[in-house]
Amino acid sequence: MKQIATALVKAQKEFGPALKTSTNPHFRSKYADLAACVEAVIDALNNNGIYLMQMTHETPDGAMAETVFLHESGEMLSAGKLFFPASKHDAQGYASSLSYVRRYSLMAACGIAPEDDDGNAASKPAPKPVPKVEPKPEPKVEAKLEPKPVQTNEGVANFAMNMFIEFLPSAKTEAELNAFWKENKEAVAKIKAHDESMYVDLLAKFKARKDEINGN
Repeated sequence: MKQIATALVKAQKEFGPALKTSTNPHFRSKYADLAACVEAVIDALNNNGIYLMQMTHETPDGAMAETVFLHESGEMLSAGKLFFPASKHDAQGYASSLSYVRRYSLMAACGIAPEDDDGNAASKPAPKPVPKVEPKPEPKVEAKLEPKPVQTNEGVANFAMNMFIEFLPSAKTEAELNAFWKENKEAVAKIKAHDESMYVDLLAKFKARKDEINGN
């Protein structure tokens, strides 16, 4: 895994932000759609000899995707499988579920998070040029994949919370809500471990959606 590890570290340094250019009508908030997430990483991956592949797996109740990085050396790295239930068991419902799961799988695999498209990036001062120096010979060491900067307790908890908030309006039955909670129990545990108040807020949002579905 040495070559793909080295290439991924180099590619990650070139990743851009996943800009929030789409609008969620239920919460009147912006989010980064699948196209924005792909655009943020695809050039950096390809420039470093990495092919991005998102495999789908058969599941009767929604969509399951697996983000895989394939290096030109033949080495391959999988980020694991992620499941999203379908809001409706029709073409539109499954397509929406697939878009959700591909987007979140890609962001988690690449260690990127959504960023507001508010011009902040354009207002940042340009980096100062660094004088070119001749590289010194370094001892040969085994390349290691550095930890992704987004994988802090706060970053993981906020990422998981946003995932749940985007899903809630699409759930049409209490069974779908329960299935989604069960499939993502590890994300729930990370929210609870990071911030108890955030966990309580999540429980309240799920209960409110259940009451809304059941007409209470």
